[in-house]
Amino acid sequence: MPQHVPNTPVCRDCDGFPVVAITTGTRNRDGSRTTLRTICRACHGTGHTVRRSSLARAGR
Repeated sequence: MPQHVPNTPVCRDCDGFPVVAITTGTRNRDGSRTTLRTICRACHGTGHTVRRSSLARAGR
């Protein structure tokens, strides 16, 4: 029997790739590249957007 998975929309700013590594162009002493890890500001690293309907469902 198939499992039902809720349809969570993908973040439109990062297209579902919330964490990226950006190379700075310099190298470490062992020869590896120096990288910076950054996360998407819109989804805060989750890759999905928050549904507005779930936020507005407070009270009656």
